[in-house]
Amino acid sequence: MLAEVGYMLETKLGTFAEVAFLKSVANRTFELISLTQADVTRVAELVARYDNLPLGTTDASVIALAERLGVDEIATLDHRHFRVVRPNRAQVLTLLPERGP
Repeated sequence: MLAEVGYMLETKLGTFAEVAFLKSVANRTFELISLTQADVTRVAELVARYDNLPLGTTDASVIALAERLGVDEIATLDHRHFRVVRPNRAQVLTLLPERGP
């Protein structure tokens, strides 16, 4: 997802924002977390379950990691898929930045 975040920052905010983010990751301000085999299995389950969206591997990976790490807050600019999906351990994910109804 590092590449996806970099791409979104570059297209929406420019190269300066992308470079600042990458430097933050390199300086360990943000932690890179790898998917485990169990996470990939969960990603496949989520993609299959929400095939009508379609959910996609990137969003399903975020959800699988949130489930494993016990995270309820997700930073995303695309709320549509995350509003529909119900993680295993939480009723609802809190999406940031928050938007009105």
